[in-house]
Amino acid sequence: MRQGFLLHLLKGRYIITYMKAEPYYMFKRLYENGDIIEIKAWKVEQSSDKPHGFKYSLVFVRDGKRVIGYDNSEQKGDHRHYKGKEHQYRFKGIDELIEDFFNDVRRFKDEG
Repeated sequence: MRQGFLLHLLKGRYIITYMKAEPYYMFKRLYENGDIIEIKAWKVEQSSDKPHGFKYSLVFVRDGKRVIGYDNSEQKGDHRHYKGKEHQYRFKGIDELIEDFFNDVRRFKDEG
C-alpha cells in the first residue's frame, strides 16, 4: 500500500490527512439537471477508526448542496447524511454501501 493523502473540506477549510491508502473505487456522474453523484473509496490499513479497512465518501448533490452522503470521516466512524440530518451507519461491505446509497438517492427522488 502506498503513502497518500486525502483532502477533506471541513467548515470551509481544507484538511489534509496523510495515510497509506490505495484507490479502490472512484466514480463521478454529472446529470443534465445539475445533480452530481460522486463515490470515492480507498483501501486503508485496518484501525479502530476503520476496522473494515476502507475510507469512503459517497455524495449526492442537488442545487449545489449535499442532500445525501455516506462517509467515515476521521473520528466520526461510519455514518450517513440524509436531508441535513446525520445518522449512524452499519458498514456491511462496499457493495452494500453503494446499494444503500443508491436506495437513498432513489427514495429522495421519489419523495420529490
